[in-house]
Amino acid sequence: MEAVVGLVVMLLAVSHGVETKCDVRQKDGAQCYGALGGTVVLQLMDRVPERFTIYKNTIKILTWKKNEISQNINEVKYSFTSNDGTFRINNLIRSDTDEYTLKIHNSNGVLLEEQTLQLSIQAPVSSVRLVSECLSQGEMRMSCSSEGGDSPQYSWTLDGRTLTEDKLLSGNHETDSITLRQDVSGDLTCSVKNHISHLQKYQSISTCGFIFINCTDSNGTRISQWVFAANNTLCDELTTTPTAADTTVGKKTAVTVSLKPSINITSSNQTVTSFFRDVPWFIVMAGLLAALVVLLVVGGAVIYALKKKKANQLEEGGDEQELTYADVRIKQRGRVQQRANPEEVEYGQIKFSERPRRTVEPTDDDCVYAKVR
Repeated sequence: MEAVVGLVVMLLAVSHGVETKCDVRQKDGAQCYGALGGTVVLQLMDRVPERFTIYKNTIKILTWKKNEISQNINEVKYSFTSNDGTFRINNLIRSDTDEYTLKIHNSNGVLLEEQTLQLSIQAPVSSVRLVSECLSQGEMRMSCSSEGGDSPQYSWTLDGRTLTEDKLLSGNHETDSITLRQDVSGDLTCSVKNHISHLQKYQSISTCGFIFINCTDSNGTRISQWVFAANNTLCDELTTTPTAADTTVGKKTAVTVSLKPSINITSSNQTVTSFFRDVPWFIVMAGLLAALVVLLVVGGAVIYALKKKKANQLEEGGDEQELTYADVRIKQRGRVQQRANPEEVEYGQIKFSERPRRTVEPTDDDCVYAKVR
């Protein structure tokens, strides 16, 4: 079916025809190309001489004499236009590939100039096909093929730029088959051309699902290679949150995964020992000193607050004692009642109640008298 489609496309190209031009003025031995089924226009001269003859190899195909064509072996296929000095060959076929010679004479038939050219007939490129294949180590093989074109020339570009050697494992940007490295991705374009046509086709490619691992396993073996990501069992899988198993004492598994060897993504499955080994010592010391200063400041603030609270409590209260008077007796002398002398007052059963001390400002009415005799 594909062959039939390609043949139909080629036939359409032939039926429509392709016109090519070639300037051979003052260029002996020029190389010209024509499209199969098309027309080639040869620019032979600027000024038409009095007499000239055109040969295909040794066969005389057209003669110009006295400002007109005096001989033409095939008027449908060959024609000459005196206004611009062009010679046309129509309905090109494979057998039209040959050497053509222009001979210019004077009126007496003397040869003045002789000029040759080589004409090659090519089939135009009708289609381009791209095929991709992932290899065992994650490389990608790209094959570009064309149909209908003679002597095709290939070229490759990636994202609009010529494919460079650092992207390739084999081949070059001018071959029909290349092998790309594991980390190459983007819009890959294959261009196919010959001297009378030019076609191209592009394909968006990505990696074949491989990743580059650079890790040390539990046995201390260093592993650096490309592996298929879905089947990776050589190193621990990446996790975003460490589990209890990840913090087991003595586990020192570090995993580094990258899509490119120059870009590393370090897993969080690392122990505290691994972390401090990777961090410079002066950063660790600075962190410890900062933590110590914070603890000292917080501790000092707590002690100061406690002392201040205790001092406030001592100022506001303490063990106050309330004075209670009881059984106060005053001796009488005679019948005349006299004001008691302070020295003759007897105090007895004076008790002090153990209650919080209060500061009381006594007044004149605060004295309690009991059983005054």
